Amino acid sequence: MPVTPRVAVVFYSATGNLAAMAEAIGRGAEETGAEVRLRIVPELAPAEAVAANPKWQAFVDEARYETATLDDLEWANGIALGSPTRFGLPAGQLKEFLDTTGGLWFQGKLADKVGTAFTSASTGHGGLESTILAMNNVLYHWGSLVLPLGYGERHLMKESGNPYGGSFVSRSGAAPDDTALEACRLQGVRLARFAGAVATGLAG
Repeated sequence: MPVTPRVAVVFYSATGNLAAMAEAIGRGAEETGAEVRLRIVPELAPAEAVAANPKWQAFVDEARYETATLDDLEWANGIALGSPTRFGLPAGQLKEFLDTTGGLWFQGKLADKVGTAFTSASTGHGGLESTILAMNNVLYHWGSLVLPLGYGERHLMKESGNPYGGSFVSRSGAAPDDTALEACRLQGVRLARFAGAVATGLAG
């Protein structure tokens, strides 16, 4: 009997760009019949740093998303990790949360889940691919199955062009465009489809 996919989209967003991409992944997963949890990791930046950027402060004040917990990871059979690039690496806020997963890892509770990653940078060569690969390193250690976005859809081959995962170049703080959001939606569809298939196989 097919297992309903359970997808946790766990992300860090400072000004809302990664949040918009996370929502698109969640939307794609829901279209495929998945139960979805959108979860943001806690903000760790000093209040004065946040206040210095009006868009950052506005996003923090809005507080639209529930905070990620270890239960969200244990619950899911598909996990999408999202972060803006920070010198070619995921933001410290996401890394801080991922560093708390050792107990689940030790118990084997993160093994055999399907995982994927997405990101945004302010320049075209600002670390999109390396940031996704860095997040994937965590999935390898968990024993998860790493799911790339690939080029299976025409949109991914001809428009968005990143087989590693959903990505966006946010020049001058621009919000994700329709091309990036569609790639993320397709990533959510793909994640839910494979998470459901793997979970069904394990249950059978």
